[in-house]
Amino acid sequence: MVFDRNANVLETLQMIDEDKLDIRTVTMGISLLDCADSNGEVARQKIYDKITTRAAHLVEVAEGIEAELGIPIINKRISVTPISLVAGASSDEDYVEFAKTLDAAAKKVGVNFIGGFTALVDKGATEADEKLMSSIPRALNETDVVCASVNIGSSKAGINMTAVKRMSEVIRETAEGSAEAHGFGCSKLVVFANAVSDNPFMAGAFHGVQEADTVISVGVSGPGVVKRALEKARGQDFGACAEAIKKAAFKITRVGQLVGNLAAERLGVEFGIVDLSLAPTAEVGDSVAHVLEEMGLETVGTHGTVAALALLNDAVKKGGLMACSYVGGLSGSFIPISEDIGMIEAAAAGKITLDKLEAMTAICSVGLDMVAIPGDTPASTITAMIADEAAIGVMNHKTTAVRVIPAIGLEVGEVVEFGGLLGRAPVMPVHEASAELFAARGGRIPSPVHGFRN
Repeated sequence: MVFDRNANVLETLQMIDEDKLDIRTVTMGISLLDCADSNGEVARQKIYDKITTRAAHLVEVAEGIEAELGIPIINKRISVTPISLVAGASSDEDYVEFAKTLDAAAKKVGVNFIGGFTALVDKGATEADEKLMSSIPRALNETDVVCASVNIGSSKAGINMTAVKRMSEVIRETAEGSAEAHGFGCSKLVVFANAVSDNPFMAGAFHGVQEADTVISVGVSGPGVVKRALEKARGQDFGACAEAIKKAAFKITRVGQLVGNLAAERLGVEFGIVDLSLAPTAEVGDSVAHVLEEMGLETVGTHGTVAALALLNDAVKKGGLMACSYVGGLSGSFIPISEDIGMIEAAAAGKITLDKLEAMTAICSVGLDMVAIPGDTPASTITAMIADEAAIGVMNHKTTAVRVIPAIGLEVGEVVEFGGLLGRAPVMPVHEASAELFAARGGRIPSPVHGFRN
């Protein structure tokens, strides 16, 4: 027994030191429903007080666990109730001040990001939703750690194309508002279909109304661990590959559940979920693209990429589900261009295109994620890109998303630098044929027939 325990300890240390295993985020979800008030100033004070009280010890506790277990916890984050639901009780004409309150509260408690500057408009938009969407460009460009998201479609409701068109304009306005940083503000903005309410990852995290008042959720990482497992299965068939990934995912998820349970207990709040998503970074040895290439692809983006991703996603979920009682969030594999060194290299070499990324969306956790596009890309083209991704999500009952950055002042082939976990992104070409008439139609694409499951 002593030998087995020592072997497990050594294996975990190897995963941390050599395979870059980490806990990508410990995220506290906080309900702000009880902060709504007809007086915007009163509401904002309630919001600030609740966040700074509930999350007062979040960073301290996470750092304590990090030191105790020797497991890096890269980000400490907060998600809150969609602000359109809270600010809508006020008579404020825009919600920029609410964003600034979130920013101030997040900085007070020392977290890396706060998500929930959000509207849910998959079937229609209220006046509050319209105000929030219109506030996003200023909100993101006048704050530092606030993240925004808008859900524009679902398998039950269809796709709100009027909202899609509006959000494409918001993306352009946000990019132009941070033109000196080549549209960096858009890195904090996600447009979703089938958004989930317990996602601990930014920029799309928000705390759903059906969640408990305060919960702790964990997002794990581990592409390096999975790649190392696949290296030991070289020359074996795909069944052996799936088994190797499942075993690695089990170990990764066990670590995530341990951290989540400890954090929830020490903070005196409920434990929410572990998100099984493999989250890459721009560092060598921490790439989902390289995991796919380990299965025999010369480069990610070539024929066979979608099949390899399907095997990876399924095996990760099967292994993780056996390791944790409460799994949620997005739970798959992220393929952000700027945050994955293998994806960066493939995009720079022209080996992967937006069309291939779109196909991979049918399998992965999100979709067009952290993709830099030419700075002069028209809003109508962005509308069509969002619509395509939403259609994949709605038809397949899965979450899809678009986080694109119109790199103001840059053209195809140039590189925009984001820094930190956000990495860097080569500007990728978009289709030049116009989607203007398509984008102008508006209205709602009806839900698919298989969306009616009652």
